[in-house]
Amino acid sequence: MRTTTSPASGGIVREGALALFAFAGEPIACGFLDERESETARLLFALPSFGGKAGRIASAPLPEGGFSSIYLVGLGERKPGAPDDDGLRSKSAELMRRCRSDGIRRITAVLPSVPGFESTCAVAEGAELGAYQFSKYRTIPEDERLPEPEELVIVDGDEDGASRGVMLACSQNAARDIANEPGNRINPAGLAKMATRWGEDFGFETTVWDSDRILSERMEGLYSVGIGSAHPPRFIHLVYRPQGEPARKIAFVGKGITFDSGGLNIKPGESMRTMKGDKSGACNVLAVMRGASKMRIPCEIHGIIPAAENMSGGRALRPDDILRLRNGKTVEVDNTDAEGRLVLADALAYASELGPDAIIDMATLTGACAVALGQNMAGLFSTDEELACRFLEASSRRGERFWRMPVDDERIAKSMKSPVADLVNSASRYGGAIFAAQFLKEFVGEGIPWLHLDIAGVDMQKEEYSVYSKGATGFGVRSCLEYLLTIS
Repeated sequence: MRTTTSPASGGIVREGALALFAFAGEPIACGFLDERESETARLLFALPSFGGKAGRIASAPLPEGGFSSIYLVGLGERKPGAPDDDGLRSKSAELMRRCRSDGIRRITAVLPSVPGFESTCAVAEGAELGAYQFSKYRTIPEDERLPEPEELVIVDGDEDGASRGVMLACSQNAARDIANEPGNRINPAGLAKMATRWGEDFGFETTVWDSDRILSERMEGLYSVGIGSAHPPRFIHLVYRPQGEPARKIAFVGKGITFDSGGLNIKPGESMRTMKGDKSGACNVLAVMRGASKMRIPCEIHGIIPAAENMSGGRALRPDDILRLRNGKTVEVDNTDAEGRLVLADALAYASELGPDAIIDMATLTGACAVALGQNMAGLFSTDEELACRFLEASSRRGERFWRMPVDDERIAKSMKSPVADLVNSASRYGGAIFAAQFLKEFVGEGIPWLHLDIAGVDMQKEEYSVYSKGATGFGVRSCLEYLLTIS
């Protein structure tokens, strides 16, 4: 979709739909509206079902030329203080979904006040996210096909803000596209091929190791998780280098389990649904690399993806197996369905060897985190106060909610000890997300600021919510890019 800005004084092209964002109890911004448009807007606003209530959208046709229809988008009561950019973002997404269902190609949006950089960014961001749908495998009958939204014009909007919002949202949508692909379409080798192609297209270096190289590089965690599948594992290392001296060196690590059956500790059938999304962390890393390159972020960025399919073949990982991981620590396998931490451990040890200024990993790691925080908020664990605070500030600006959780529980640390190895990969169900985070911490190099994002629960949505349609969300991509922008 094309997103542009246009000054109200410069002559608005009256084509497609007119969308007016309105607060409850406040007059509608209608400085350039003609008499017919103003009267229709006034009547819609007065409807008892609308009144500017948050999340309400009222519409009516506008015959006799000009705009074909008018939409009023309710923002609710105006909050005191700073503008509610997250409200604009989510309502913009809802508007785009409504316009798609109505077959609207072009939308001209008017905000209650002149939008600055952030407000314009939020509207553009929300519209691009809201217009997203994954339908490449659906056959839609000809008589049911409707036009897709093609253009959004933000009246008096900030051009740079619109560009930023589109860039952020398109990056997140790229992650959603990959995560929505099922396991028979994307396996570890397929993910590696995609990463290589993206590197060529967007200008970053790509290195891929096959299973033999993975084993020779002392990554027995990744090797053992993936070797039970007919599709062996891959290790992917991406490097984006900016022009000139980089401001920082940041490593992003993403869990790339292209399908998770649970291995020999096999999941119940219902729990395997959506396990195509167990690669969401890897998809996010690819999208961050893509976005950083397109936005020319002045940091050296490393994207590290341990990719595997966790299956139950004859060579599959077994309970009681003992693995030696890349940093030399040994791990007793208690549960083969706790595989994500094994592949991430090898990747974190590798990332630490690069000497980065910070490591950020993303993973659909634990159901425990989803139980604790629900499906609208992800868990954040960190060993570094400054890194955690800066990331939380960045995520707040992008409307993605993270909750900081502890990573220093002594009793949980004690439960990680094994009588036959240095560590065990799983223990009590209680505090499971904290256990997993503390396990990962054992593989981060000493003194390196580290941030772990447990995105289980927020990686897939069962129904439309805020800026998300049903399916993969790409949750965390915009926060990571915003963080990179703030440290550049």
